[in-house]
Amino acid sequence: MRKIFYLFMMLCMSSVIHAQTAPAKKMDPNKKVLVVEASCGECQFKMKGKGCSLAIKMDGKNYFLANANIDDYGDAHEKKGFCNSIRKAKVQGKVVDGKFVASYFELID
Repeated sequence: MRKIFYLFMMLCMSSVIHAQTAPAKKMDPNKKVLVVEASCGECQFKMKGKGCSLAIKMDGKNYFLANANIDDYGDAHEKKGFCNSIRKAKVQGKVVDGKFVASYFELID
């Protein structure tokens, strides 16, 4: 019975973890598109945080992304990953409570 309980708990936890979604991929033609620098806030932008988190630099200020996981865009620790490089991105969204809430996020190659 204990094994079944642990199996059930693991399945529940994995479904919650995978329920996180990346920002919308569809651009809103009525909103301005910004080109920003995107990277790991802690590793590249020297922001204070708890582990590697996706952030952008916009107008000289750094913002963590509120609705995006750093690993949604590949392994953050690869050579071109966010922890090792700063990349350009197109974004739409707004700053809310000190974080950038992206409705659109696309990396520029």
